[in-house]
Amino acid sequence: MQTATDALVLRERKLDEQDRLLTLLSAEQGIITAYAKGAGRMKGSMAGATELLCYSHFVLFQNRERCFADRAEANTLFFGIRGNLEKLTLATYFAQLCCELIPENEPAAEELRLMLNTLYYLEQGKLPPLQLKAILELRLLTLTGYMPDLIACRECGGLPEDGAVLFDPMGGSVCCPACAPQGAVGLIPLPPGVFAAMRHIIYCDFEKLFGFKLGEENLPLLAHAVEQYLLCQVERILPALNFYKTICI
Repeated sequence: MQTATDALVLRERKLDEQDRLLTLLSAEQGIITAYAKGAGRMKGSMAGATELLCYSHFVLFQNRERCFADRAEANTLFFGIRGNLEKLTLATYFAQLCCELIPENEPAAEELRLMLNTLYYLEQGKLPPLQLKAILELRLLTLTGYMPDLIACRECGGLPEDGAVLFDPMGGSVCCPACAPQGAVGLIPLPPGVFAAMRHIIYCDFEKLFGFKLGEENLPLLAHAVEQYLLCQVERILPALNFYKTICI
């Protein structure tokens, strides 16, 4: 069966001098694993369109056992990311996270939209990398069934007047400082601005997702809280995240 789809290349693995195994993200099918014969040829028609982080139009052929990329034509190459080590490392981490969280053969239109918009903002330098990292992580977790409950305190059902809460990354919930169980460990204090930013990322309409501002002193706090929650769900550190931390944080 032959199908056509626009997809983002999340992973490119070399099989031999000419052939590649691709992991793609499409709106209709989510994660797709496809063999791309001849993609490694420098002058081949698919060479550029099958590189990591290329958003391309693919013609796929599916038999009983495997999926093959018969043709590919690049839509967007994100050149501004490829020429910057920090941006490339962060984008590669985003791609690894998509592979980790998004299931195969299930529609993923919102996940693809999130990834493409994040890559655009990263390429253009329109938002700080730490803010984009927190947005991608927390919104992707929300879309894939790992949404934390930040509506109200898990103990009293309310919120403190000053808006400052304690975040439990293991349980994915918040509580008022006055309601925190005695001797509780691992709770992360969230200033009002950081708490509001996390709620915005989770609950806002997509059109407003990238539209919030946070002071420089609060960005590291947001990034830390979101990353700790992510690690509690994924339970392992992805290779590109480790590398990103060594060169950028």
